[in-house]
Amino acid sequence: MHDLLNSFTTELRRGTLTLAVLSQLDSPQYGYSLVQCLEQSGVAIEQSTLYPLLRRLEKQELVTSSWDTTESRPRKYYVLSDKGKQVLIELKNEWDKMSGELNLLLKGAKINEMD
Repeated sequence: MHDLLNSFTTELRRGTLTLAVLSQLDSPQYGYSLVQCLEQSGVAIEQSTLYPLLRRLEKQELVTSSWDTTESRPRKYYVLSDKGKQVLIELKNEWDKMSGELNLLLKGAKINEMD
């Protein structure tokens, strides 16, 4: 049962990570700062998950990136594009709708009867 629960939890997280990442890119962030910001909010994300996600979002034209080479260590910064801002608004609306619907369903569920 533990493996099954882990599998479902992973599926739930995968669907929400895109929304979480987009929500933090209204101002430019580099990868490590984004990981820290998300973790401070309770959203754990591995760098091995984040960077492929950022590349995919950039390919989908939801974020843009630029290199800052003014420091001794160059950093790639990501920020929402105009398209990304619109998608974020629509995803947030969909999240609000879905979470409200699920909360209604779950409040009616009788968990102790399901055991």
